[in-house]
Amino acid sequence: MPRPHNALVTPAKTDRPHPRIRTAIRSAAVFGALCVLAAAWLLLVSTRGALDEERAFRAAVGCAADGDGDGDDDCLRTVAARIDRTERETGRKTPRYRLYVVEADGTTHRTHLKGSPQDHPVARAGAGVEVTYWRGRIRYVDIASVRRYTTADPRGDYKIFCAAGLALGVYGTVFLWCGFWSTKVSHASVRMNTWQIGVPVSGGLGLAAIGAVAPFPTDSPGAAFRLVALSVPVVVAVCSVAALILRRRQRGDDTIALTPSVPDRERCFPGLIVSEASHTGTGGYLVAGPGVLASTVDPTGASFRHEVSPGLTPIRVRPPYWTDPVRADYGGRSLVLECEDEGVRVLVVTHRKHMPRVLGALQTMGRERKVRR
Repeated sequence: MPRPHNALVTPAKTDRPHPRIRTAIRSAAVFGALCVLAAAWLLLVSTRGALDEERAFRAAVGCAADGDGDGDDDCLRTVAARIDRTERETGRKTPRYRLYVVEADGTTHRTHLKGSPQDHPVARAGAGVEVTYWRGRIRYVDIASVRRYTTADPRGDYKIFCAAGLALGVYGTVFLWCGFWSTKVSHASVRMNTWQIGVPVSGGLGLAAIGAVAPFPTDSPGAAFRLVALSVPVVVAVCSVAALILRRRQRGDDTIALTPSVPDRERCFPGLIVSEASHTGTGGYLVAGPGVLASTVDPTGASFRHEVSPGLTPIRVRPPYWTDPVRADYGGRSLVLECEDEGVRVLVVTHRKHMPRVLGALQTMGRERKVRR
C-alpha cells in the first residue's frame, strides 16, 4: 500500500524505556528470580535429599534376627505374608494396582505396584509372598521368586526434582535475560514482538524442555547437567541462524504490504479502534463491509455500532508497538493500521487475517466519497 507524504512515522527512539517496557522488565525480573530460587531449592535441597535416601536404601542390609522388628530402622526387614486381595486403581495415566498382604500375626498392609494384576498372574489372592520393609514402608515384594519393587522404591526419586529444577532454572534465566536485554532493546526497537526477544526466549524454552527430560535417560544429576551443557552450543547455533534471518527481514521500514480485500458483505470479527485524542479503544469487535467500518461491543455486529468518520484515511500497516495506547495481542498475530482523521492519529488493531477486509472497507468508503463529490 503506497505511503503518502504525510505518513505517520515510527515514534522517536529515546534513551529511556517506555513505561510499559519498564513494567514488563520489572515483572520479568521478579518472575525470573522466583523461578531461579525455586530451582535452587529443588536442586540443592530436594534432589540432594532424594539422593541421600537412595544411597541409604542401596547400602541397607538385612536386619539382625534378634531385631525389634518395628520396621523403622535403616535395615531391611523381610517377613512372610500372603496376598489378601488386589485392587486396580482407575483414573491414572500410569496403570498401577493396590496389593493387600496379611502377615502371620494377622496384620494387613497395603502397598502399590506398577502395572495391573492381569500383568502378574501370580499376584492372586492366597498366594504366598515375602515383603521387605525399610524405614516403615514396603519397598519391594517377592512373588514366586520374582522381585517387584513398589512405588515406595526410593531409587530414581531424585529425577523428578532434578528435572523440575533444571527446567525452572533455565526458564527463570530466560526471564532474567529478557529483563536485562529489554533495557537495551527498548532503545533500538518499539516493536512488541522483536527478534531480539523472541529468539532468546525460543532458545531458552528449548533448553528448558531439554532440562525437563535430561535426568530420565541419564543415571545421575551430573550426567543430566552435562547433557544440558552439551545442548547449549546446538541451541545457540540454531538461534544464531534464526537471528540472522529475522534481522534481515525486520531491517529498515517495518511497513507491511497487504492487498485490500473488498468484503462482499458485512463481517464481524475481533478488533479495536483507538483514537489518539482519547487514548482509549472502542468496541472489541469490528464490522467491515462495502462502504462501512464500525466498532461495536456486540459480537454479532448488529447493535451498538460506532461507524468511523468518513474522513478516516489509512496510512500504513505495521506491527504493534509498546507505545501504542491500547494493545490487543490476538495470539501474537495482531497488526495495526495507522490512520489519520483531520490531523488526529487513529489506530485500527485486529488479527492479521482480518486486516485486508479493514483495508477493503476503507477503500470502498473512499470511493463513495469521490462519487458524492
